[in-house]
Amino acid sequence: MTKEELFAHIEREYNVKPDYPWLESPEGAVFRHGDNRKWFALSMPVPRRYAYPGETGEVDAVNVKCDPILIGMLRGEPGILPAYHMNKAHWVTILLDGTADDERLKFLLRQSFELTKSRKRK
Repeated sequence: MTKEELFAHIEREYNVKPDYPWLESPEGAVFRHGDNRKWFALSMPVPRRYAYPGETGEVDAVNVKCDPILIGMLRGEPGILPAYHMNKAHWVTILLDGTADDERLKFLLRQSFELTKSRKRK
């Protein structure tokens, strides 16, 4: 999945448009819940060397919140890495260069959305 495909999927599936909160990083986009403003996805370019040691340049990626029990297993999958600039115990980085499985990305995005939504009070 590309960055453009991800953005279109999020808008179609969750009715959320990207928010660009950083002047110094205009390409960094945050996707938030409308009610609690919590992030469920952060799209940004990451240094290629983070994913591919020895390479230069950048690669588009998305960070999503994840069940900590799954994180160790997920990091062994193509295109899924420890979170870049986020808590590595609760977030993963997914490359948007075609290496990660699209269905896995959609599943993890849905999980992130659910983990960050407002909780109903009893």
